[in-house]
Amino acid sequence: MAGPMGRMMAGTGPDHHSMDFKDSGKRLLAQFKPERATMYVMLCTVFVSVGLSVVGPKILGRATDLVFAGIVGRQFESGSSKAEVLAGMRQRGESGVADMLSGTDFTPGKGIDFGAVGEVLGLALAVFVLAGALMLVATRLVNRAVNRTVYRMRADLQAKLSRLPLSYFDKRQRGEVLSRATNDIDNIGQTLQQSLGQLINSLLTIVGVLAMMFWVSWLLALVALVTVPLSFYIATRVGKRSQPHFVQQWRTTGKLNAHIEEMYTGHTLVKVFGRQEESAEQFAEQNDALYEAGFKAQFNSGVMQPLMFFVSNLNYVLVAVVGGLRVASGALSIGDVQAFIQYSRQFSMPLTQVASMANLVQSGVASAERVFEVLDAEEQEADPVPGVRPEELRGLVSLEHVSFRYEPEKPLIEDLSLAVEPGHTVAIVGPTGAGKTTLVNLLMRFYEVSGGRITLDGVDIASMSREELRAGIGMVLQDTWLFGGTIAENIAYGAARERAVTRGEIEEAARAAHADRFIRTLPEGYDTVIDDEGTGVSAGEKQLITIARAFLSDPVILVLDEATSSVDTRTEVLIQKAMAKLAHGRTSFVIAHRLSTIRDADTILVMENGAIVEQGAHGELLGAGGAYARLYKAQFAEAVAEVD
Repeated sequence: MAGPMGRMMAGTGPDHHSMDFKDSGKRLLAQFKPERATMYVMLCTVFVSVGLSVVGPKILGRATDLVFAGIVGRQFESGSSKAEVLAGMRQRGESGVADMLSGTDFTPGKGIDFGAVGEVLGLALAVFVLAGALMLVATRLVNRAVNRTVYRMRADLQAKLSRLPLSYFDKRQRGEVLSRATNDIDNIGQTLQQSLGQLINSLLTIVGVLAMMFWVSWLLALVALVTVPLSFYIATRVGKRSQPHFVQQWRTTGKLNAHIEEMYTGHTLVKVFGRQEESAEQFAEQNDALYEAGFKAQFNSGVMQPLMFFVSNLNYVLVAVVGGLRVASGALSIGDVQAFIQYSRQFSMPLTQVASMANLVQSGVASAERVFEVLDAEEQEADPVPGVRPEELRGLVSLEHVSFRYEPEKPLIEDLSLAVEPGHTVAIVGPTGAGKTTLVNLLMRFYEVSGGRITLDGVDIASMSREELRAGIGMVLQDTWLFGGTIAENIAYGAARERAVTRGEIEEAARAAHADRFIRTLPEGYDTVIDDEGTGVSAGEKQLITIARAFLSDPVILVLDEATSSVDTRTEVLIQKAMAKLAHGRTSFVIAHRLSTIRDADTILVMENGAIVEQGAHGELLGAGGAYARLYKAQFAEAVAEVD
């Protein structure tokens, strides 16, 4: 559990600067570069599909003109021309009707030409069917491009996490990092799936419809464009108001996930210390914050759609009024006005769609920025190429004037020097915070030294690849780590990736760690499946499995960081004997608080405030009466008090 410190860290740091929507959006679109071929084909398909859809209303307008011309034509006797009929109407004082019919191509005495109407409707049907089929193809191409892009982003994020230094994870809650790798990536995928194709289609539709509107009537087109500045103003204002809330929504989601992950992994301790109410209060507080951020984000962005509908209806009224006047004057046919009204709807609809997608796009870009923050995080120093390796790994470790500090202004280790001969066992003791585990972290290159150097068999470990260095080191931590799988698979995890491990080798390692006996009492023995929490085995048994894993790796150097802290006294004695046998020919670093477990170490280092204050064998240090003797006597007095 990260506890209060974790919660404090989650509220600080680089994750909380304001969002740059424009740059983050451009960077998200740049992720599609590998899919350029697919995107070009998709754009061509959408272009043709939109073109056909835009032509459709004009064709339907022609059908309307044919029907109206037939209705008008049969009202008059045959044998006269259109011009004669209109002239007669004007002579009778029906000039208004004559002006309106002047825009209609009718033949007196001739009714509706159903054959011509059928041909036009058939053509319109073919155009709309083909447009729909092409849009289906375009949608499939968009889905393909989006899924591949999100796949690469997820892979890049996973690779990035493996290159980040340990300090990055030390300063962040695990649930927050997981939220970026899962929730934010999923949100990006959903956003792109739902908006990318539709956005391209809407933008092309706007351009195509606008061209057709000017072709039909430039005057009506200008009338329709009157509302565009208003639409742009609404979209801009609402977008600026809602975007900060989307950023806060996903930031709060990460905090809530971190809290849930903490409380779930530590649920036993939460119950033991009676902190259920406090945990529930913290959850309610963060859940309320998420509700508020989500509500404000959705409400502010949701206002956009009804406002855009209002603008669309206003546009419709203007076009209908002006179009009616143009028909009355004979400047346009009824079919052209009908087509134009459809175009005005087609013009307003994509504007409304783009506006309604604003909340999706803003949410997706907010998640993208959180992912980009991880991708931009400072990585651990790259391994040298080619890496240097010792001619023979013997386990000679030397620390030469090593300095290290977690924070620049707070030195921890200053000018520390130490030489460890191959095959020797070095025990490191001292109070909490003395730098014991830090020393091991520097040896493993989980952190880089601030000054000085560490050598392995005469080679500076900074000039070695991390994989090469760690391949020769077996490590068992105080906190056990198991994954979902069989016990045999968990033990075999310690072997090199390229080496096939036999069941005999797994069982031999388990016997060496004194784990074989309890494993065989389980229902399925070595094939017993455990989850990542190690359900079904005790804490001490989990530790034995991890020790067996380290033994199987057959390392040159053994690192045991409080490795026996969860083991009972009898098992601890057995492990000490087994380690004495297995440590033969290996260099061993043992971090221990219980001094009774390291009496047989070749060298005992006593650390205080990042410095070695004493070193020597157990008997020598007791006789010196210094820091080690005080630690030992304090533990002995504690043990006597417990017995009493």
